[in-house]
Amino acid sequence: MSSRAGLCGRDLLAIDDLTSAELAYVLDRAAEAKSAWRLGERSAPLAGRAVAIVLQKPSLRTRISFEVACARLGAHPVVMTGPDGAFSRGESIADTARVMERYVDAIVLRTYEQSVLEGFASSASVPVVNALSDEHHPCQGLADLLTIKERFGTLSGLAFTFVGDGSNNMAHTYLLGGALCGMHVSVATPIGYQPDAKVLARARGLADASGGSVSVCTDAARAVSGASVVATDTWASMGQEGEHDDRADAFACYQVNEALMAYADSSAIFLHCLPAHRGEEVTDFVIDGRQSVVFDEAENRLHAQQALLELIIV
Repeated sequence: MSSRAGLCGRDLLAIDDLTSAELAYVLDRAAEAKSAWRLGERSAPLAGRAVAIVLQKPSLRTRISFEVACARLGAHPVVMTGPDGAFSRGESIADTARVMERYVDAIVLRTYEQSVLEGFASSASVPVVNALSDEHHPCQGLADLLTIKERFGTLSGLAFTFVGDGSNNMAHTYLLGGALCGMHVSVATPIGYQPDAKVLARARGLADASGGSVSVCTDAARAVSGASVVATDTWASMGQEGEHDDRADAFACYQVNEALMAYADSSAIFLHCLPAHRGEEVTDFVIDGRQSVVFDEAENRLHAQQALLELIIV
């Protein structure tokens, strides 16, 4: 069975719902679609289809990239957010999913608890895509891996370091996605903010199979030393704003700045999923500097998600 055929009808709740071969196939398809669009090639493989885009958390990149991806594929995006969202009437997750599956060909959900996504996936017969939860952000992971591959031509064997909150959705996604690709993933985080133990165990198993590795430490400089990719994220994710001051103290030594980037390889790139709190987790020097690819990364949300939707729906 081809990777394409194996993806049809599939959910993506975490990036390791894909095999390493399937992940590579999605990235290849995204690169092809990106190139084709720039060459003026237009097609609508999802003409007549519809995709529900349910946003329980605020969104800029997620909403625009999924809506535009649907438009380029010929599908109709049905966006539900705010007081008129999918959960505004208080229906159960199961009932909501079973209604929506009668109208649309896929459900894209940006939410808080991973259990909400799992409930949708278990109840709906159409594919369910995690557009962000507190535990995982697989679509951002696809975009980031596409960005890295564009820059280096490969993923296997690269040293990738995440600096910041090791328990957040991006750290989890980088551990799992990097391990799938045979990368050497390091997470530098303060004590008390380590990755989820189950996620870390999954990543180590994937790394054993791919020839990669995963590690967690408290020393940011050591973790960044020789890295080809350095990434960070906000210190307080959505829903954690009340913890900002405590987190700012805990992460004070984990800012990605000129001094920290100097430990990385001279050809290293810098990633941030955005929005960035400039002057906190990253300085202007880094995010606006020659090593930053954050806006390429943001654009690649569109191309990665376009490829994913085409492959899981067609």
